[in-house]
Amino acid sequence: MNNTWTDSYNRQTHQEEQLLYNHWLELVKVESPAELIDRFRTLFIHCTGYPDRSIVEALEKIAASPHAEQEFKYILNRCCHIAINRWQTYPSKQAAIPELIALFEDAPKIVFGYSRSRAIVASIPKLVHQFTESEQYLTLKRLAQVITHNSEDSTNSKTPATLALGTLIPRYPYLYKHCLLSEDSTYEQQKIIKKIQAQKQQQFEIDLSQYVAHQVRKAQIARRGTSISFGRTIQNIKNPTLLSDPELFFALKQFVGKVEGADTYRQLAGRFRANASDTQSYGSFKDDLYEYLIPSVTDHRYGQCQFNDKLYKQLHNTFPHCDSQKFNEFLMMRTCSQLLNFLVVESPVRPNHFVFIDLISNLGPTQTTGLLLKIVLICHKVKPYLEKRLAILFGHYEFSTREGVLWLVKALENVNLALSTNFGKVDVSFLR
Repeated sequence: MNNTWTDSYNRQTHQEEQLLYNHWLELVKVESPAELIDRFRTLFIHCTGYPDRSIVEALEKIAASPHAEQEFKYILNRCCHIAINRWQTYPSKQAAIPELIALFEDAPKIVFGYSRSRAIVASIPKLVHQFTESEQYLTLKRLAQVITHNSEDSTNSKTPATLALGTLIPRYPYLYKHCLLSEDSTYEQQKIIKKIQAQKQQQFEIDLSQYVAHQVRKAQIARRGTSISFGRTIQNIKNPTLLSDPELFFALKQFVGKVEGADTYRQLAGRFRANASDTQSYGSFKDDLYEYLIPSVTDHRYGQCQFNDKLYKQLHNTFPHCDSQKFNEFLMMRTCSQLLNFLVVESPVRPNHFVFIDLISNLGPTQTTGLLLKIVLICHKVKPYLEKRLAILFGHYEFSTREGVLWLVKALENVNLALSTNFGKVDVSFLR
């Protein structure tokens, strides 16, 4: 009898959810963003005076569900995305998206002074307040940062270093998939984020190629000793990164130029893959992988004193029961993903990243990124895995000041350059 009642209650709650979704799906087609935002404010923030009584009753039944505290954040998140998904397709309406998301910042102020005379109704502000502390709302706030992003402001050297690291999310499209989507994101939401990611990535690559060409021409004119002012003949272009010019060009020459003898990172990776296909055993593949990676540890004293040994042990202890088996692509992928765990960070549950900080402290962010790039270039399938590791670190330090985690900012900027120049469409090969 008890189970029958619960099943019936759950079915009814699902019907109320669908009624709520259908309500927003219809309204978003006919009402302006301002009107819809006002509706959200009335229903979810003020919780009184909403004109459609059937929707109020549906929301009250959802709030009265025994699973409300677990499920409400997903329901409200989907309600928001119904509006966001629609507005995102219209450039004139996109500015309303951050406004809708910011609306919920008022929820904590209202909940504590709310009348408790009706227990069911009073639980709605509480649930909305809990939503503002959820992963779902955090991803919405990140999305708002991306949409309102002004590239001119973000690249301004005078931008306060006291701002939180999280405000830099627009700069790193490779983090979007992991930072702008939550576990309940729909296929449509994923498509929208993928589209935004592609647009931001394309814009960064255009800005980067224009800036590099601009600086090269500027240097050429300076070498000729011309008396014509460069600034008068060519419009000034800003550095699209948060790196200084010397840091930027050092990084670019590393990621597209010759790094070991006459070889680029791509050429080294290509040769390694060609040889790996002939490897007799997984154990010998790991030995070759160690020899492939070690030259990137350019501080020989650091490598010989500690890192080389740590790396060798890490590889030696990776699936040792497979050492005598024939090497294959699956083992390649698993080994590279385990290496990224070791070199960057393991998981959100265990966010230890001492090795990563140690590498950056001793090799610098560019050489450290080169080491990671080497791994991704021999196994493209772990590129999303590297992006996920960096997203974990981004989330871990999201509310720290930029100045307080400058090492991470430098690393994120270098990875952006490494991935753009080796997996994107930007061509700065002339810097070699």
